[in-house]
Amino acid sequence: MTTDVVALTPKMPDPWSVLAGLLSGGPDRRVRPAGDGAVIQLCDEQGRPLLAVEAPLLIQVEGEAERLLGADAPPVPFWWTEARATTGLPEAEDLAGTFASRVAALNQGSVWPPGAARSLDVVEPTEPAGTEDAGPALAPADAQPAVDVLTDQVAVVIQDRPVIAMTAWLSSALAATAAGGLGLQIVTPPGTTLSATVRPSVGRAPSRWVVQDEECGYYDGLTGTVLSWRKGMFRPVPGEDEHSTPVADTFRQVTETCERQLTLSFRTVHPADERLVLGGPLEAVFHELTGRAPAGWGTAEPANSPWSLRQLTDLARERAPEPTWFVVTGTPDRPALATLRVHRTTAGVEQEMTVTFGYGAQENPPLDALPAAAEVLATRHHLVSMLAQIRKAPRDLAVRPRFEPPGAPAGFALGPDEVRAMPGDRARRTPLAAIPVPLGPATRHGLYYPFRGAPGDLSGWQDFARLMEHLKGE
Repeated sequence: MTTDVVALTPKMPDPWSVLAGLLSGGPDRRVRPAGDGAVIQLCDEQGRPLLAVEAPLLIQVEGEAERLLGADAPPVPFWWTEARATTGLPEAEDLAGTFASRVAALNQGSVWPPGAARSLDVVEPTEPAGTEDAGPALAPADAQPAVDVLTDQVAVVIQDRPVIAMTAWLSSALAATAAGGLGLQIVTPPGTTLSATVRPSVGRAPSRWVVQDEECGYYDGLTGTVLSWRKGMFRPVPGEDEHSTPVADTFRQVTETCERQLTLSFRTVHPADERLVLGGPLEAVFHELTGRAPAGWGTAEPANSPWSLRQLTDLARERAPEPTWFVVTGTPDRPALATLRVHRTTAGVEQEMTVTFGYGAQENPPLDALPAAAEVLATRHHLVSMLAQIRKAPRDLAVRPRFEPPGAPAGFALGPDEVRAMPGDRARRTPLAAIPVPLGPATRHGLYYPFRGAPGDLSGWQDFARLMEHLKGE
């Protein structure tokens, strides 16, 4: 499998450190930029990339190395320099380990994973592996740096690391495949988990999270569907009839831990204004549910910058009118992971946010705080709508290749403009037994609709469907 190696160093690797690492491949290797200059590739004589090295990233957020690598790191701030070896070329893995070892040695750091550390000798080139039993063709030399296998239908990324996160490389791969009309399939060993930020990108075929399994070969990590490589991509194995597919036994092996996750998905629309500060709605939800602001943010994982509304706003303004996607994290003692997408519409500046908080078996999710959070959004942040869900899922927020029950609705909210746009008392008089809670002043208020909010009680979705039909006038 592809080898990802990270050098974690207390000081920034200077250009000489990086050059020394690249020279581990010998003087005959070719160096070329990729990814708009953010990535350096080390290539063989045929131009085939052996190693892709991303620019060092300054990490100023506690817990990110532990969350994504399961490894100790130097005290923040520290530098994260990642190298990715190319699949199918025997010397590439050794080259990645030697590069990271040299960078770490010159900057008093460490190498993740520890087993990837190599001697500092020059790595001798070898002949490419034979292709008689190679299976899917490897990506060509001019392929996007993160892609291992490329067909006319999908790009395949092979990764062997504790958590598959929305790294800059993976984000670039997603953008490249989408632009080319291709799906993205991520292949991992069974012990790997998925960051919640990646889940939406591999949740719709032909894109998939493909998990290796000793018994069935491969299965989809989100659905359990048994897969095989056929006709240029991983596809479901046919079942006994045309309407069924087998599910991996491993996917069904679930252990009850009594841990919970609380997820809020909400959208705000603010009139375009030079004084607008972005990220405020998300910060408000963090304060209401945790008593503190988010810990960090970034445009990829790991989140590298301490939380700052001003810096986040400045970056989004620089990229406008193009949309900007952000990842936001909580503190290690209160797991939280959020995504924020900012984009311009005819109505103004839209912010679409999803945030999930994790709770242990002895912790109570703060469902009673949801109306207050909704009121802050409705009165101060131009709320359009908000949906809160509670579900049985791990406190650490990692997505495991096992069955996870769907969430149950805990609450729904509408902003003042949406309430006023409905005729008569439609928004206030609903077919539900629970009376909606006004949010804000009587002259211009939003509404919060409470639900039972019991994890595993899916009957709440029936009430939610009735409410949606009523609000739409159906």
